[in-house]
Amino acid sequence: MEKDQEFVEYIIKALVDNPADVRTDRTVDEMGVLITLHINPADMGQVIGRMGQTAKAVRTLLRVVGAKHKARVNLKIDEPEGSHRGPRREYGDRNNEQRSDEAQNEAPAASEDSAPDMDDFKL
Repeated sequence: MEKDQEFVEYIIKALVDNPADVRTDRTVDEMGVLITLHINPADMGQVIGRMGQTAKAVRTLLRVVGAKHKARVNLKIDEPEGSHRGPRREYGDRNNEQRSDEAQNEAPAASEDSAPDMDDFKL
């Protein structure tokens, strides 16, 4: 097993709840080295992280390890067939949902009786 492949397995096994299910495949071609990561579907969220930040960090570290050995190394996270991924949410959707819930719970606007007439405004 190569150093880059060992590195990926070490990092991922430390992150996931099912380290026994972590497996990697390493292929080399004219584009460089490709490490394919196979994990338990339950651990997918932990490896990818919020907004993909954990996976991005692992890929960055892996490129550093590859540069040390003068190789271009990429990481592919294999998504098992039949796995269910929820709909994608844009960044900030959670905040928008909370705001819309708060808006619905607010008191209704003032009635027409208490609203100022248009004649009261000078145009």
